This record gives sequence, C-alpha cells and structure tokens, in this order.
Amino acid sequence: MSRDVSLQYAVPRKGIPGPASFRRWVDLACQGCAGSVLIRITDETESGQLNHQYRGKSGPTNVLSFPFEAPPGVPVDHLGDLVICAPVVIREAAAQGKPVQSHWAHLVIHGVLHLRGFDHLSQAEAEVMETIETLLMAELGHADPYAY
Repeated sequence: MSRDVSLQYAVPRKGIPGPASFRRWVDLACQGCAGSVLIRITDETESGQLNHQYRGKSGPTNVLSFPFEAPPGVPVDHLGDLVICAPVVIREAAAQGKPVQSHWAHLVIHGVLHLRGFDHLSQAEAEVMETIETLLMAELGHADPYAY
C-alpha cells in the first residue's frame, strides 16, 4: 500500500534520493500502520535549531521524528513528520564507510519507527528497534546498518 509521503526541500535536491525512494522506505517501515508522512530535508542550521528547541541538544542531528496526534474529534490521518539533515546524512555515511543511499534508507526507516511509537531509550527497546531496522534494511538489499 502506498501512502501519501510529502517532501519538503530546504536544501538543493542534488544528491538526495528521489521521491519514489522515500515513499518505498516509508511504506516498508509503515507496514500495518496508517497515515501520511511529511519529510523535510534540511541544512545543519535548521536541524540544529530544531534539535535544540525540541530535544534540548546542541548541533544538528541526522533525523528528528515528530509524531502527530490529532485533537479529539478531528479526523486527520497523519502519522507525523520527519526532519532529516542532508549534510549530516552524507557526512555520517562517509565516516561509517557505508553507501549514502543505505544511510538515507536507514534514517527514514528509523524515523518512521519512532513515529509508530518505537524508541531506543532502554537496552531492551534498542534491541527491538534495531532488529526491526536490520530486517527492513535486508528486505531492501542493504547491509545491517549497525554493522559498520
């Protein structure tokens, strides 16, 4: 099932995967869930501001997830928003020696799992989330994202 995946670009699109890739990754991570997803691709300044505002952490980060909860009685079918920092994705992929396309896929899957309520605050939660991510990445033909 293909869902509505909206993309916003706050950076030039060169070197960023195409809309079909983002839709495929969201659909894979959303198996059994409903709702649209908005993905905003940002620069380090915007990512850093959002990371500070919403997580109290300084500097940019690779992906931020914002689950959506409609007010009671408002029928909105939106799972949530992801904010992905393109320069961080590219830099991390190079530092970890992994294909940049694989890192994009992993971060979208990771972010969507957060939108679905998964987390990695405890060791047990992390093991569950990382196992799901690894299985989904294998379905796409990518290596274990945590093996680098």
